[in-house]
Amino acid sequence: MGGFFGAISRQDCVLDIFFGVDYHSHLGTRRGGMAVYDRRLGFQKQIHNIENTPFRTKFEKDLAEFHGCAGIGCISDIDPQPLLVRSHLGLYAICTVGMINNAERLARDYFSSRGHQFMATSSGKVNPTELVAALINQEDDIVSGLRHAQDAIEGSMTILLLTEDAIITARDKMGRLPVHIGKSALGHSVSFESFAYHKLGYEDAYELGPGEIVRITAEGYETLAPAGTCMKICAFLWTYYGYPNSNYEGVNVELMRYRNGEIMARNEMARGTLPAVDHVAGVPDSGTPHAIGYANCCKLPFARPFVKYTPTWPRSFMPANQDVRNQVAKMKQIPVPELIQGKKLLFVDDSIVRGTQLRETVDFLFESGAGEVHMRSACPPIMYSCKYLNFSRGNSDMDLLARRIIQELEGDEGQRHLEEYADASTARGKSLLDAICRKMGFDSLGYQSLDGLIEAIGIDREKICTYCWNGKG
Repeated sequence: MGGFFGAISRQDCVLDIFFGVDYHSHLGTRRGGMAVYDRRLGFQKQIHNIENTPFRTKFEKDLAEFHGCAGIGCISDIDPQPLLVRSHLGLYAICTVGMINNAERLARDYFSSRGHQFMATSSGKVNPTELVAALINQEDDIVSGLRHAQDAIEGSMTILLLTEDAIITARDKMGRLPVHIGKSALGHSVSFESFAYHKLGYEDAYELGPGEIVRITAEGYETLAPAGTCMKICAFLWTYYGYPNSNYEGVNVELMRYRNGEIMARNEMARGTLPAVDHVAGVPDSGTPHAIGYANCCKLPFARPFVKYTPTWPRSFMPANQDVRNQVAKMKQIPVPELIQGKKLLFVDDSIVRGTQLRETVDFLFESGAGEVHMRSACPPIMYSCKYLNFSRGNSDMDLLARRIIQELEGDEGQRHLEEYADASTARGKSLLDAICRKMGFDSLGYQSLDGLIEAIGIDREKICTYCWNGKG
């Protein structure tokens, strides 16, 4: 996906930008970049490949060359950014987070007949950040350009601009991703994750609304275009992507995950389907807080039967090659035999997407001597690949475990009953659970309901995007 950070101050703030961007490394592993402005030196920019080396290591040597009282940076899983753009609107740096579903059509319709040339990514596609800049430059001022870009883009796009005198940020039109502003005695920051600026001495100042455009200076911030009335913030931020100490719309990620696990256990006890197990455990790391909530509610002991070795493998799902992802996931799993051998274990994972790594995990547990392995997912069966955010490299809905199993059960007819399959109380829902159990080797399987997930988040369900579960975005 990606994340961003910016700061503007009455003194040099390069270190703030450096550490602020680094605190978004959990959101991407391909490219990292920084752009800084100094009145004497002008714009300075650097982009590095961070697939094999962390952002902090790659950029540490650049710090001595960077000077400035304003700057932006990003972690990107798509294109190299920030970009420096020169147009009739002036010289500015830009970085973006989001997804453009109609990029090729926009490039063709707006620019093919006008002689505009685009840099290409390694895949041969239009660089999305460059396309956003080109759309902005269609208008006579930056605010109109930002509005134009957001109106033209199908998908979502949150934008961060650095000019010679300010940082301008625009939250995506439906508010699917967050934008936070922090303040300190010397200036202001803007960030995807609020905890990134908390650690740098900033306090919460403002959270942008959907589609809102804000200009930020060292002295303050002002709204240039008001927020819209409709919001569809991504629920998966709380379930998986968000860092534990992040807050979105006033709701903390870690606390939501505790509540989510508690609600799952509460509902399972009410149905009488809670299995007799020795321990409740989380599939590390993001499944752990859901599991803690589950264990606390049902009064079963929480344990960590295996841990992940992360010093050299911080994440496993990002490599493009599925075989590599599977092998890395396997290598990271370090068992605690005393907590596995002969034990009946119930695991809670944040989600079950393609199921490939989870199958490896189950095999690993039984090979380590587990007596039973029960699995619970902290969200409903994922039925749709996200069309609003770059969460996944999957090319088709049929890459999703639930959709593949439904196809095996009923063929194309089953694809017309996805809502029924997502409901574990129906005959189709039960058949899906049974089939996944057989394929994955679980002794039992349960999913959090969509109602339970929304209850755990605790904000108006009309403000939450649930597309990946029910196709309603």
